[in-house]
Amino acid sequence: MQNSNSNFSFSEPEIELFHQRGYAGPFTLYEPEEIKTTWKRVRLELFDRSKSAYGSEGGAGAVNIANYDRHLDNAFLADHICRAEIVDRVASILGPDVLCWRTEFFPKNPGDEGTDWHQADTFASASGDPQLVWPANSDFGGTVTVWTAFTDTDEERACLQFIPGTHETMFYDEKKRLHYDPNRINKVGRNGIRRGFFGYDFSELKKDPNWEPDESQSISLPMRAGQFIMFWSTLVHASHPHLGKSKEIRMGYATRFVPACVKVYPDTDTVTEYGGTISLEKYGTVVVSGVDEFRHNRVATHTTRGKPFVPRPRIKPAAVSA
Repeated sequence: MQNSNSNFSFSEPEIELFHQRGYAGPFTLYEPEEIKTTWKRVRLELFDRSKSAYGSEGGAGAVNIANYDRHLDNAFLADHICRAEIVDRVASILGPDVLCWRTEFFPKNPGDEGTDWHQADTFASASGDPQLVWPANSDFGGTVTVWTAFTDTDEERACLQFIPGTHETMFYDEKKRLHYDPNRINKVGRNGIRRGFFGYDFSELKKDPNWEPDESQSISLPMRAGQFIMFWSTLVHASHPHLGKSKEIRMGYATRFVPACVKVYPDTDTVTEYGGTISLEKYGTVVVSGVDEFRHNRVATHTTRGKPFVPRPRIKPAAVSA
């Protein structure tokens, strides 16, 4: 858990600007040579999945889910999600009690398609069931995503794109559900640009089939290795293709945060994506700031920084005293 005695919290004008644009950054977390050396070591460590939350069982697509939540078994990533530079800023937006509910890698090999324009509110589009449920009468949903560049990223190497101010209106309906088809990876085109999402087509979710994101209002966010950007998951966002002029894999690492009041993977013990289903037996949210007084979620904890997390079972509501 992060005890914040630092000075990374947003000022009131910075909070106002974040709510206006839907994003903030980039911010520097690691120096380029530092993360280059660290990532070279960590990527080798990640080949060992013996203690990871998800194995490769559960169907062919489950192999793709295996890149989720490696902070639960890797010491560097466990420390990364708790860094004050990240957590203080996120808590400025979400409040003092914050959970990390998911992390995932976003690689782009040379020649890979860009990620298509999309939004995510409840993250129900792959499985048909909401993965996040905010309390009744909440003004907003979604999650704050912190996207860290582990390698350099620019318009030739698949940097992120945002359409500022689009985070408070959902143009996509996650109840429609996406259909996974690995055969369309690197084959879906948008306005002459190859865009997709690892076998999914986000256009299936559009509320209005004729609606198109206004790309004239979009901005590109190049980052050097070691920088991060934070944004609402409901902000319309995408990424450029990796044009292949550089032979280096573009690697982004997304960390997703919600207030402790949010229910994560409610009423399920599995998660289904990419055509596979895996068990949540070893999964747990991580309290990165404040406390979790709600106790509706599985929680994973560690008492020593630099050590992987140990999941503990979700506490049933009946066990919580009034």
